[in-house]
Amino acid sequence: MLVVRLPDESVIEFASTPVRPIDVAQRIGPRLAKATVAAEVDGKIIGSGEVLPRQGEVRLRLLTAKDPEALDVLRHSCAHVMARAVMRLFPGVELGFGPTVDSGFYYDFRLEHKISEDDFPRIEAEMAKIIAEDELFERIETSHEKAVQICEDLGQRLKVEHLREGLSGEEQVSFYRQGEFLDLCRGPHVPRAGVIGAFKVLSVAGAYWKGDASREQLQRLYGTAFFTKKELDEHLARLEEAKKRDHRVLGKRLELFAVDPEVGSGLILWLPKGAIIRRELENFIYGELMRSGYQPVYTPNIGRVELYQTSGHYPYYADSQFPPIQMADGDRYLLKPMNCPHHVRIYQSKPRSYRDLPLRLAEFGTVYRFEQSGELTGMTRVRGFTQDDAHIFCTEDQVGEEFRDCIRITQLVLSTLGLNDYRVRLGFRDPTSDKYVGSPETWERAEATLEAVCREMRLNNVSVQRGEAAFYGPKVDFIVADCIGRDWQLGTVQLDYNLPSPERFNLHYIGPDNQPHQPVMIHRAPFGSFERFTGMLIEHFAGAFPLWLAPEQVRVLSVSEKFEEYARQVEARLGGAGLRVTGDYRPEKINAKIRDAQLELIPYMLVVGAREQESGGVAVRHRRQGDLGAMPLDAALAMFQEEIRSKTIR
Repeated sequence: MLVVRLPDESVIEFASTPVRPIDVAQRIGPRLAKATVAAEVDGKIIGSGEVLPRQGEVRLRLLTAKDPEALDVLRHSCAHVMARAVMRLFPGVELGFGPTVDSGFYYDFRLEHKISEDDFPRIEAEMAKIIAEDELFERIETSHEKAVQICEDLGQRLKVEHLREGLSGEEQVSFYRQGEFLDLCRGPHVPRAGVIGAFKVLSVAGAYWKGDASREQLQRLYGTAFFTKKELDEHLARLEEAKKRDHRVLGKRLELFAVDPEVGSGLILWLPKGAIIRRELENFIYGELMRSGYQPVYTPNIGRVELYQTSGHYPYYADSQFPPIQMADGDRYLLKPMNCPHHVRIYQSKPRSYRDLPLRLAEFGTVYRFEQSGELTGMTRVRGFTQDDAHIFCTEDQVGEEFRDCIRITQLVLSTLGLNDYRVRLGFRDPTSDKYVGSPETWERAEATLEAVCREMRLNNVSVQRGEAAFYGPKVDFIVADCIGRDWQLGTVQLDYNLPSPERFNLHYIGPDNQPHQPVMIHRAPFGSFERFTGMLIEHFAGAFPLWLAPEQVRVLSVSEKFEEYARQVEARLGGAGLRVTGDYRPEKINAKIRDAQLELIPYMLVVGAREQESGGVAVRHRRQGDLGAMPLDAALAMFQEEIRSKTIR
């Protein structure tokens, strides 16, 4: 007998099998059956037509268009529709991979025809025909050996290679058939093509096979899909707005950062104006850390390979690390991929007592990851980045309060910058996976602690995602929505019972019983990295930073050369008070000077002419609010200082 437990804890029993999620939906009601597009079974997303276990109990959640997980399934199905359309239009197409991404999907193709934007209308028209045919997505499971033969018969050499290399250990694999289209795929998919309500082919780019720059380049076609046309139209409008806010474009125009091929891809050069923004962020978080009892440390940018072998980062993350540096004496060094092993060694630099705990070590530490070239994106996906990193070593009894404080600091960072639209994702272990270290009991205790902290803090919009934990412990991620609704994964707090364990660094402290005890580690980084966070802020504010962050806060504009001397006095007064101020004394019309300052997104402009010189005042303009009128210089200065002190966001 199969027992199906639903989210409301009600139970449906099935004496005869096989049973599919759609059968459960039909048992509940025909309207739900019609709306069901996929299902979540014991935390795993599957198709509505896949067979459930024949006996025992499963937890089942039926997914409809209202569920975020269903959109991912829809988009994966639309990727198949797009691939099918491309194969109909162009001969000799070989298929690569076609996964979903944050806001859509892509498919990689090997074909002689070079796809361009001119082809998009033809591809979309063919996709519309396929969707109108409303054929089933049929799942076919077969042996690995037979799968290789099928792909060879289809002339899909990339799939054959993937079967023989990437899937060599799999005894059974799955295909999905839709009409004449057959593709190696683990799924899941929506029941029928007609479920896809609206779609759009967005762009085409080059991509190396399996992300390896030494392999051949394929053509990657991007698209997106939604259940309704309204949702698609809203998304396309956001994309247009995002183009205007692209941090790569604004970063160049506003002279904030640069990426130089002579320096290396994915390595950020912080230009003077961008460096000011970073320094202000550093000063802000540093002050909060010092008030919270953190101790600053510095660690080197490289370390011996053995250090990272002990931590498990090498070779666990070897694919995303720069190769080791081989020294003449036989030692090997690694560009630092993580700060935590260095902080562990600082902890171990002397004996520790329970009276020393919690020990909070903080560092603006630069780390290096070898991201694939096709994945590098301005400041948001880089190869070298600096984390506002910290590691807390504490007793088991202190975990709850320390975790609460880490979450509070992250909340403070977000609220200060006006990023109040966020959700909290608890990344927990997937019990069926073997990639996690530590006992199940330790994991259950850690996960229960995190859930309890979130309940006590009354955090809204908290979700649990199995399989998203770090290999050493569960974590809390803050998913922040910017002003145009895009999600960014920013601050993170992670609980770690692994690195302190005897199998790793064997950390201990002497307890009140005079016996050694193992501490718990907490990893936290409210910003995540200064590069990614700044890239996000550029787009969120569209380059118009609040006064406290703006590289240039005030610009003094002289109406004519006759008032330059007084204007320079105004500039000197503001500069002496600590503001970042410049003057525009060019022999240009005042409207041209105002326009230039507006284009450079300077928060405030002080116009100085005859009346201002006579009264000892200034005429104040704000970049968005326009003319704020005349006021005494001291009053304007006091207004600026208060806005900076309070970190006001206009």
